[in-house]
Amino acid sequence: MTFPQISLKSNRDEAVRRFHPWVFSGAIASMKGQPADGDIVEVVDSRNKYLATGHYHNGNIAVKLFSYEKIQPDVAFWKQKLQNALVVRKVIFANQSTNATNCYRLVHGEGDGLPGLIIDYYNGVLVIQAHSIGMYRVLEDIALALQEVYGTALKAIYHKSADTLPENFAKNVQNGYLFGNCTVPHSVQENGHTFLIDWETGQKTGFFLDQRNNRDLLAHYAKDKKVLNAFCYSGGFSIYALAAGAERVDSVDVSKKAIDLTNQNVQANFGEIATHNSYAEDVMAFLKQTSDTYDVMVLDPPAFAKSMAARHRAVQGYKRLNADGIRHLKSNGILFTFSCSQVVDRELFYNTIVAAAIEAGRQVRVLHQITQPPDHPVNLFHPEGSYLKGLVLWVE
Repeated sequence: MTFPQISLKSNRDEAVRRFHPWVFSGAIASMKGQPADGDIVEVVDSRNKYLATGHYHNGNIAVKLFSYEKIQPDVAFWKQKLQNALVVRKVIFANQSTNATNCYRLVHGEGDGLPGLIIDYYNGVLVIQAHSIGMYRVLEDIALALQEVYGTALKAIYHKSADTLPENFAKNVQNGYLFGNCTVPHSVQENGHTFLIDWETGQKTGFFLDQRNNRDLLAHYAKDKKVLNAFCYSGGFSIYALAAGAERVDSVDVSKKAIDLTNQNVQANFGEIATHNSYAEDVMAFLKQTSDTYDVMVLDPPAFAKSMAARHRAVQGYKRLNADGIRHLKSNGILFTFSCSQVVDRELFYNTIVAAAIEAGRQVRVLHQITQPPDHPVNLFHPEGSYLKGLVLWVE
């Protein structure tokens, strides 16, 4: 099969040679053929020498590359890529029994050499989000490859791409099962804790797997403490804190559905428990209204900025939120604070928290600088994939 060809300008091919997985539109000199959004294209240098293969999109990021060798991307090709990803996960979780943890991220986009593709594994069920039209168009092949990789251990494959694809394309996309079926919510184990996952109506793929290690770290500090879990979603940090012996945990999220899921997860792990309170409220409003102070606090908001244009406003939002949070910490309290905004880099986030601490008028030490877990790997040649920034702070 012959693919359309993208020729790069003579001085704009170095990034591809260094295995960066994006080709920007400004680097393109010419095109042979007329690729449509999602088409597979080959990228060549100014002397027509092959460089890489990827999916085309008419935008600032014009090509997302998934191979640096000439290939035919059939089921066998996708199977090899997915097997490579699974090998990494088997090494990561080699010392954990499946009874302790049976959910993880199988494919993390560029981090696994598959830009535009996210796949999460939930106790026999795979949930896929295509972030590019190209990946969406090969979902049937990917589903067949996944069945070959997992065999009889696989119960279902669900694709949930309507919210992640470009808007004009997504209006004709419906989420649904590519293989099998499964009732939701579906029970999984993470570090011995039970969580109920609803990928059909929940956020993202149904659970925030990227906070696994950070939830475990919180448990280290939670015993006998009064804990606030803000932007709690399904209560991940709350469950870990309660299991660690927290004196009290307050879970807050503006979404009533999220609070209902948090309460279900608390019930699934502890039954009736008097040490947990949940509030379906806006976090900023909750902090302004409450006179309570906490020993430990988690601030894990959704992305405040998804574009560079929104970055300044996002930074101001992080500053206000963290200043209010710090004011509600007891003396010698601990703050877990996060940003998942990709356009807010680690240095900018750090400086924003410094500004928040100055505004709150408190002395603060950094105990941990934390990030996403190893099943959300970062491609060494694509530092943009390091999206989750976190600080654990000691507030005097």
